[in-house]
Amino acid sequence: MNNIVAIVGRPNVGKSTLFNKLTGERTAIVDDTPGVTRDRIYGDCEWCGKKFILIDTGGIEPYSDDVILSQMRRQAELAIDSAQVIILVTDVRSGVVSTDMEVATMLQKSGKPIVLCVNKCDTIGELPADYYEFYNLGLGDPIAVSSVHGLGTGDLLDEVCKYLPAEDENEDEDDYIRVAVIGKPNVGKSSLVNAVLGEDRMIVSDIAGTTRDATDSYVENEAGRFIFIDTAGLRRKSRVYDQIEKYSVIRARMAVERADVCVIMIDGVEGFTEQDSKVAGIAHEMGKGCIIAVNKWDIVEKDGKTMDSYRKKLMNDFSFMSYAPIIFISAKEKIRLDRLYELIKFVDSQNAMRITTGKLNEVLADATARVQPPTDKGKRLKIYYVTQTSTRPPTFVYFVNNAELFHYSYQRYLDNQIRAVFGLEGTPTRIIIRERNKNSK
Repeated sequence: MNNIVAIVGRPNVGKSTLFNKLTGERTAIVDDTPGVTRDRIYGDCEWCGKKFILIDTGGIEPYSDDVILSQMRRQAELAIDSAQVIILVTDVRSGVVSTDMEVATMLQKSGKPIVLCVNKCDTIGELPADYYEFYNLGLGDPIAVSSVHGLGTGDLLDEVCKYLPAEDENEDEDDYIRVAVIGKPNVGKSSLVNAVLGEDRMIVSDIAGTTRDATDSYVENEAGRFIFIDTAGLRRKSRVYDQIEKYSVIRARMAVERADVCVIMIDGVEGFTEQDSKVAGIAHEMGKGCIIAVNKWDIVEKDGKTMDSYRKKLMNDFSFMSYAPIIFISAKEKIRLDRLYELIKFVDSQNAMRITTGKLNEVLADATARVQPPTDKGKRLKIYYVTQTSTRPPTFVYFVNNAELFHYSYQRYLDNQIRAVFGLEGTPTRIIIRERNKNSK
């Protein structure tokens, strides 16, 4: 089992900056605006031979009635429940405030080991006088840290590692399928991840743009082992008003890059929009396995022909990725989630498919016999042979006499012939053209 360490504290004390410093990555969004981190963010950390998962949480406001803030508090409580050790982050500049006392009391009730971090001690030498005030929290010796400069982080990690059990062999993550749930804001991405996990892992509200970071959730069930990456909704660039939103778009692109399969969520009630096409285009360009999931199908008005007509329209809308299977689901009512698991596994296997050169050239010979390669001014395209050079996505190299004669329409024809024989459902393909004469030179 993985050791888990949770970073908690009131808003804007520097939790995300500390998280980024300890993990060595810019995973959590850092901004001077309080409440930027909303969901739990996970990252890997290693110190003195001990590996553990670090969780960054949204700031705890113990008695807030605000919908988002109260759910952030719930997220922090879930992180505390699952953690072996808790790092309470405070701010030396503001000193001990009532919220710090309330959070400390809440943590003590958990019975977990608590390491008190006094952040923003940015000067080397004597500690500021306000540092000693934090003994009043009753959590033992505070550790002075500057998360911006990295001062004191070694002492902090030494203290954390005292409470961690000896390192077991961690299970290899290679057998997990990484699934990025992507789409425009408010289509139900977080609801899907919550339904898959069976817990309120993501903050869900009707306010578009609630999820701002890409977060990982480990799922293991009868269907297999998955890591679901929930992403902030991708908006049009013209709608990216504030800096935080801009970072979220970058994070979402990074999430797609890390994924094996992308579930592109569409709002079944609203239908296809231009934004959906752009979101899908990112996954297509990056060569990921793709599934189009039409959500909120439980509240769509339908008759016996609705699904077929909806599917035909989507195939036309997503003509550039006609390979992607379409599934109709309801994250809220958990409709067809079992089928979604099977589809993810299938699409992942298609994206990783490798075809032997011999079989590819059999298909090539048959295809060129049926439809002759194009000619131009008496010159005919000759395709000497084709071979697959890589997977994810399947990439095929064609060796030809003249690349200019190998028109896009004929490339599409050959690609369709290969798909007809080998499937390759749910995955884009890449075609590379090599002129044999130029190559031999």
